[in-house]
Amino acid sequence: MTKLGVIVGNRGFFPDHLCKTGREAILQVLEEEGIGSVILPLDVAKFGAVETLEDARKCADLFKERREEIDGALVTLPNFGDERAVANTVRMAGLDVPILVHAFPDDATRMSVADRRDSFCGKISVCNNLRQYGLKFSLTRLHTVSPETEEFRADLRRFAAICRVVRDMRGARFGALGARPGAFNTVRYSEKILEANGITIETLDLSEAFGWARRMGDGDPSVKEKLEAIRAYTGTDGIPGESLVRMAKLGVAIDKWAKDNALVGTAIQCWTALEEFYGVVPCALMSMMSESLTPSACEVDVTGLIGMYALQSASGRPSALLDWNNNYGDDPSKGVAFHCSNLPKSVFADHKMDCQEIIAGSVGRNNAYGAVVGRMREGPFTFCRVSTDDAAGEISGYVGEGMLTADPLETFGGYGVFEIPNLQGLMRYVCECGFEHHVAMNLDRVADAVYEALTNYMEWDIYRHKG
Repeated sequence: MTKLGVIVGNRGFFPDHLCKTGREAILQVLEEEGIGSVILPLDVAKFGAVETLEDARKCADLFKERREEIDGALVTLPNFGDERAVANTVRMAGLDVPILVHAFPDDATRMSVADRRDSFCGKISVCNNLRQYGLKFSLTRLHTVSPETEEFRADLRRFAAICRVVRDMRGARFGALGARPGAFNTVRYSEKILEANGITIETLDLSEAFGWARRMGDGDPSVKEKLEAIRAYTGTDGIPGESLVRMAKLGVAIDKWAKDNALVGTAIQCWTALEEFYGVVPCALMSMMSESLTPSACEVDVTGLIGMYALQSASGRPSALLDWNNNYGDDPSKGVAFHCSNLPKSVFADHKMDCQEIIAGSVGRNNAYGAVVGRMREGPFTFCRVSTDDAAGEISGYVGEGMLTADPLETFGGYGVFEIPNLQGLMRYVCECGFEHHVAMNLDRVADAVYEALTNYMEWDIYRHKG
C-alpha cells in the first residue's frame, strides 16, 4: 500500500471550520482509493491542521517517527493555508519524497466571509514557498478540484504511481548474470552513472551459475518444486523432460543468487554461451520472474531492465522487454514489437513453451528449448527506455503510450502489432539520440506518472512522446 503524509493547511483569518470538513473528505477519499495516511491527530493541533510554527514542528516530528512508512506527502488546502507552516513542515521533517499540492474549490454561491476558501490563491503562495525552500512538488491537473471527483481521484492514483517509482528506484539493486553478448554493443551502459543515481548492479559470471546448477541432484526438493512451477506456468507439451530439469536447476540457482543479494530484477546473458554449454534457453525462467514482479531482461540489457522496473512500479503489473522490430506494411503509425521470447505470460492472449527458433539454427533444437511464445493481447500500453548517456554523464530516456492492435500477423516468438501516434517522429528521435533497439512495455497507461517521477524527482533527462 502506498502511504502519504498528509498536511492540512490552515490560516486563522479564513474560515477554519473548512479544515475539519476538508480533512474528513480527504481521508475518506484516500481510504476509498486504498492509500494509507499519516496525519496529525485532532487532539495535537486544531482540526489536525498546520498553521503555526509549533504545528509544523509537531507534524514534522510525526513524519520523522514514521518516515519509513511514508512514500509521499499530500498538501491539501481547505482554505488559503499558511504557506510558511506547510513549507516548514516538509523541511523540518526531512522527507525526500514526492509532494502533491491540492486546493479545494470555492462554491460560487457561498462566497461570504464565513465560507469563502481562497484556496485558489493560497495554492500559489504555498508553491512559491516550496520553490523558495528548494522542494520539488507535483500538481493536480486542475488548479482547484473537489476530493470526491473522479478528476482528483485520477490525480491521486497518478501521484501514488509517482511515489512508487521514486521509492523503488532509490536504492534499487539489480543483477547482471553473464557478460554482454559480444555482438551487442548497443546494450553497453555505465555502472558508475547508475551508482551515482542510487542504483547498484551486482554481477555474476555464467560459469558460477552453471556450477551451482550442476551440483544439484534431479531429486533435490528445490529442483522438484521449481520443475512443478515451470509445468504449472505454461504449456510444456513437446518439451523434453531433460530440458525442463535443466531449467529447474538453473532457476533455483538464479533464485538463490537474487535472494542472497536482495536483487529486485535481473539481466541475463541469454545467448549463446548458455545454450552451447548448458543446453537450454533461460526465457521461461525470465518470463516467470517478470510475471512475479522481479523483472528479467535479456542480452544483459541492464538499463532496459530499469525501464521495465519503472513501468512495473507505476502500474503494479508485469513489464516486458521487446525489440522495436518491424514496420507493419505501409502504415507509418504501426509496427511490430517482437522478442524470442521471455515475455511474462500475463501480456499474452495465449502462450506456450517452445523452442527458441532463432538460436536453434546455430546451437541445435535440443539446446534451445524454453522460450514462452505467443501473441500479445490487445489494449493500451506504455513504453519506456532508460539509458546511461556516458558522454553527458547522466541518465536519459523516453516514455510514451500506444495501443496493441488486432491487425493480422503470423510469425513466431512473442510479438504484437502496435500503433503509436507519430511513430515516425519517435523512431527519428530514438535513432538521432542513439537509444537501444530494446524497449520496455507495460499493458497500462502510466506514461505521465513515470515521466514525472523520472524527470522531476530523479532528475533524469526523459523525453515524453505524445505524437
